[in-house]
Amino acid sequence: MEKDRLKTNRISAVTLFVNDMHKSCEFYSRIPGFKLICGGPSVNFTSFEVGEEKQMYLNLELKTENKNKDFGRIIFYSDDVDKLYSYLSSDQDFAELATFENKPTTAEWGERFFHLRDPDHYQLSFAMPITSKEKSLGEYYTT
Repeated sequence: MEKDRLKTNRISAVTLFVNDMHKSCEFYSRIPGFKLICGGPSVNFTSFEVGEEKQMYLNLELKTENKNKDFGRIIFYSDDVDKLYSYLSSDQDFAELATFENKPTTAEWGERFFHLRDPDHYQLSFAMPITSKEKSLGEYYTT
């Protein structure tokens, strides 16, 4: 498989773990260009769309005990998450540097993704938007 054909296109979102969702929502909702699209001050997960031209998001997730040491995660969009996962997980040198947390998974919010940890234990997510047709393809898109 050629590395050049596997592309990571852009940062889709950054997720920050927050201590107080109410204060965080109040803070980010006051920044021009940040639009609350999901969640809000009384839930555990909130998304703000940033800007208008390309879909970019800032996600806020309420900190829990097991997330205490993490800042959050960076989510990169890729052309094909399954091929990227296959490529990275079969590269022995890369696999020695990374810790894969899951195989590609289809999420209810319309993305297919996998998480891994870099050598400093930062969580990176590689995702791609999926259509309803892809969701119904059966085993290929089953976790």
